[in-house]
Order: sequence, then C-alpha cells, then structure tokens
Amino acid sequence: MSRTYGNGAVNEYPAQIRRIPTPGKATVLALGKAFPSQLIPQECLVEGYIRDTKCEDLSIKEKLERLCKTTTVKTRYTVMSKEILDKYPELATEGSPTIKQKLEIANPAVLEMAMEASLACIKEWGRPAEDITHIVYVSSSEIRLPGGDLYLASQLGLRNDVGRVMLYFLGCYGGVTGLRVAKDIAENNPGSRVLLTTSETTILGFRPPNKERPYDLVGAALFGDGAAAVIIGSNPLKGQESPFMELNYAVQQFLPETHTVIDGKLSEEGINFRLGRDLPQKIEDNIEEFCKKLMAKANLINFNDLFWAVHPGGPAILNRLESTLNLTSEKLKCSRRALMDYGNVSSNTIFYVIDYMREELKRGTEEWGLALAFGPGITFEGILIRCL
Repeated sequence: MSRTYGNGAVNEYPAQIRRIPTPGKATVLALGKAFPSQLIPQECLVEGYIRDTKCEDLSIKEKLERLCKTTTVKTRYTVMSKEILDKYPELATEGSPTIKQKLEIANPAVLEMAMEASLACIKEWGRPAEDITHIVYVSSSEIRLPGGDLYLASQLGLRNDVGRVMLYFLGCYGGVTGLRVAKDIAENNPGSRVLLTTSETTILGFRPPNKERPYDLVGAALFGDGAAAVIIGSNPLKGQESPFMELNYAVQQFLPETHTVIDGKLSEEGINFRLGRDLPQKIEDNIEEFCKKLMAKANLINFNDLFWAVHPGGPAILNRLESTLNLTSEKLKCSRRALMDYGNVSSNTIFYVIDYMREELKRGTEEWGLALAFGPGITFEGILIRCL
C-alpha cells in the first residue's frame, strides 16, 4: 500500500557531523516517511472529486478549481480510492452516518503507514528495534482502544515493557508536540531511545461538498495523507548513531479566547472541521513574541540568522509569517516545498519539512533554527533546534 523512504545508511559520528551534541540534550537520530500508493496531481483532483461525490453544482466545481490553484499544492498522496468508494458508496451520500465505515478504512490504513515509516526510520538508525525503549504515537485519524501505539509496538516486535504515550486529535501541531514529549522522555531517562511516529489520513473528513460547509472544499484542495517517524535520544553512541539535529528548548503556548478559531467536531458522519478566516491574522499578531521567547535561550536576535522548519498549514500562514518577521524568501523554502509535494498532512508535515531541511543544512552555515507548528487552541508549539 505505502511508499517508504529512509536511506538505511549508518554514518560515523562525529566524523561526518560538523558540531558535537550537547551532553544530555535530545537529538534526532533518524527519520523515515511513508505514503499511500495513490498519488494525485493537483490538476486532476477537481474532476475526480466532483465525479466521486456525484456533485452537479457548477459553482462548487469552480470554487474548488480556484482553491486548488491558490493552495500552491502540486501533488498529494491519499488513502481514498475508487475501490473504497465502490465498496462504501454511502461515503459519497450527503448526511449518511458513516463513521463506522470510515474507521474500518482509517484505523488499519493509519497503522500500516505508521508501521512502514517506522521501519524506514529504524533502518536508517541502524540499531535493532529491540533497543527502542519508548513510543510516542501521534494521530488525529484513528479511534480505537487499544490504540495504534500498542499495535505498532507489537508488529515492530518491541519489548513488552516499552513505554507508550498516545497523543490523539491534536491536529496540525501534533508533530511538534510529539517532539517535545519525546525530548522530555529522552532527557529524563538516560540511555532511552524514543520512536516518535505520526500517521494521518483524510478519510474521517471525507464527504460530498455542500454550500453550507465551505471549509470542506478547502480541505479537499489542501490536505493529504501519510506518515513519518523519528528516533530521539540523548548522548548518541559514537560510530553507531548519526544525530543531525539537537532539540535544545521547547515551548507550548495557547492564545486565550481563540478556541473557536479552529473548530473540529466528531459526529455520525465523521469529522467536520471549520477554520476561522482570522487564523492567519491571529498567528501574525502573536508569532514574533513567541519566537523571541525561544531564541532568547541561545541569545539569538536576528530572525534571518536562523533556519526555519515551519508547519505549512497553508500559503497564507507562511506568507504572513515571512512578512511579519521580515524573513528572506529562501528561509521558508523547505516549508513551501513540503506543502507543494505533499499538501498539509497534519501532524506529519513538520517532518517532511525537516527532511528537506537536513539536506539544505548540509550546504549551509546556520547553527540554530526554529521548528514551529500551529493548531487548535489556537496552540503554538515551538522548538529551538541546533544543526549538528
């Protein structure tokens, strides 16, 4: 079903890294990705979506065409397919109670992608899966007990005393939350190695378009499916592990009285999301102070002296952040590239940005950077990161 990515290389440390990790600080030791097999070019999305949902409203089609152009997305991976719609035709029927059917599709799909991303990550790490001591499992796309964290641990053959943390329904900031939690575990449990896995699909939110739900079209034009995994640990083993980023300092913050700006509700039909038009403005009004709080830990002042790994919630958010902080155009290149190649894949997307970023940093000189994500709350998650 999935495409996996991970080069499986085991590099020497510290010979092939430029900076020595700070003793006791959590580092990123490996990264893997996985996607469903179906890749959809953005120019093909409108005809397919309108056909699959049996929509006959020309105005809806025209609006979706406009949205597909403004998102800057070029390609996306998706679990949804003609075969699924043939098996569950009620998914394309307005008002149908389809949460049961959607979970039958989403739960195994999320686990399969998480499994393949984790295997790619472990291969790149180069150590046995049995050396993993903790799992942090992030998803807003499955609902079950026990959760995917247990199934993943079992299928990977991890020890039965592996420590498990499950983070459900955090939305787009979930990946950076996972990094913060994994950092705390790694730094407070000497010798631990934490597998952080994120996996998302848009299946739970799939429904036919309706003029009363305009955000459904935004979701259809912007969001994609996929998974990611990283191994986090402190005090990397020389000759065995190849750290490429250090997680130096982490902050989470919510903006008071903004909890309705990003609103998601679970019903018999699935998940219904609504984004307030003022979301980019709320982020713009608060982002500078938030970034300065992180930067102060390393006595950093100039925004353009940093590298930036920003969750690309959409082009408007990236444009506002770039303008507000007076960033040069190349600073958000990796975020824009991830959005173009994969769409907004919720909690996973920050890792696609980081994957592009680590290649860019091999050619650059920046030591310090910020990883940022925004989501329901409105919640800001940020980590001061150091390139190794």
